[in-house]
Amino acid sequence: MNTPHVVSVKLYAAIFGVLLLLTLSTTGMAFVDLGGDWNAVAAVAIAIVKALLVILFFMHVRYSSPLTWLFVGAGFFWLMILFGLTMPDPLARNWLTPVAIR
Repeated sequence: MNTPHVVSVKLYAAIFGVLLLLTLSTTGMAFVDLGGDWNAVAAVAIAIVKALLVILFFMHVRYSSPLTWLFVGAGFFWLMILFGLTMPDPLARNWLTPVAIR
């Protein structure tokens, strides 16, 4: 029988501190102009790191079976499919010109 993995409070506190720092950096990105779409890229990269930390440590996926990893991976794959099918719509809207209101 497998014994459950016990994560130390010290590790939880460290991960929580990193999540707070990443949240502050996301907020700071609102006040910095990186030019072009780099602000969005940086914000999404920070969000991905935060999501991975939550999934791996707070949801205990890091210490789970390979079957759990498979389903988590399938969920991310499905999310990427949804993003891939959704993003062409807002990206194609640049060709629309606003109609002048008279």
